[in-house]
Amino acid sequence: MKKLILAAAIAALFTAGSALADTKKVGVTPGPHAQILEKVKEVAAKKGLDLEITEFSDYVVPNQALADGDIDINSFQHQPYLDNQVKERSLDIVSVAKSVNFPMAGYSHKIKAISELKDGASVAIPNDPSNGGRALILLADQKLITLKDGVGVKATVADITANPKNLNILELDAAQLPRSLDDVDLAAITTNYAIAAGLNPKKDGLFQESTKAPYVGIIAVRAKDKDAAWVKTFIDSYHSPEVSAFIEETFKGAITPTW
Repeated sequence: MKKLILAAAIAALFTAGSALADTKKVGVTPGPHAQILEKVKEVAAKKGLDLEITEFSDYVVPNQALADGDIDINSFQHQPYLDNQVKERSLDIVSVAKSVNFPMAGYSHKIKAISELKDGASVAIPNDPSNGGRALILLADQKLITLKDGVGVKATVADITANPKNLNILELDAAQLPRSLDDVDLAAITTNYAIAAGLNPKKDGLFQESTKAPYVGIIAVRAKDKDAAWVKTFIDSYHSPEVSAFIEETFKGAITPTW
């Protein structure tokens, strides 16, 4: 009997250890991505996948942490940003699925319409390459600036060929942009940071970008894991009706599912 009890105890410990080993760490930025992942975690648990959510306060660390093996998967970025990070840092990570769309929008505490923007006004944009280019395209779409032909998502302030209002373009950390609204005339802010500051692109944005495929959110893993069974389970959990309903109910159209 003692031997049977001991064997059962050892088996229980082994099972617990195996479950712990199967826990996958997910990297996200605070706010909507983290909220969505809490729901994904709930759905994934029913499918036998245990998730541990880790929040990162900036855009750079989650990809490096993924490449280094500190986390197993991340959900916080769009494809142009990942492409830039892979190129600059030689990271062996790839996207495996789409997540949600966070439209960038222009916000202001000083004007109520783009027509009120005065000559020499200050405009803040993200200082990371991909979102900075995204913001410049957004400003160009509003006819506030003109960009060099064909520059696309790689646009920088050096690619501005016309600036009729002599706008003072300020490049700031993306997370700081909502706080800059008291100091600048206009800021181009991604929805994750806007929502964290109580802003909704549909209600508070002076203008917002149209849905553009390159800026749809993605889920990324190390290249060696892209075909792993647990990755498929993660994607199925993320793309579930439960998560879609949660996004629609929670964010009221400010963030939309892309599957």
